[in-house]
Amino acid sequence: MSDWINIQKDDKHIARERVKAKDLRKSQWWQDKLNQGICHYCGGKFEREDLTMDHIVPVSRGGRSNRGNIVASCKQCNSAKKYLTPVEILMKKVSPVQKKKSE
Repeated sequence: MSDWINIQKDDKHIARERVKAKDLRKSQWWQDKLNQGICHYCGGKFEREDLTMDHIVPVSRGGRSNRGNIVASCKQCNSAKKYLTPVEILMKKVSPVQKKKSE
């Protein structure tokens, strides 16, 4: 997939949210998420060191570092997701072949 999305980053917002995410990593809430060991995206079970913190709506796209926007994700899913929003992930899954079949 090419980078077809024009992202206009707010560097101050990103810096603020990264500080908040760093603080959340120290919280009991985040430790509990890691201990559960479940990737939000694929549902796989992982060791806590194999999970990463992911913003459902990426910080670079205006997302916030709060409990409602942060999930545990395996490294493979997090890498595949990149900077995409949930809607864009769904759009990516619908290939042009599938669109033609439904017409």
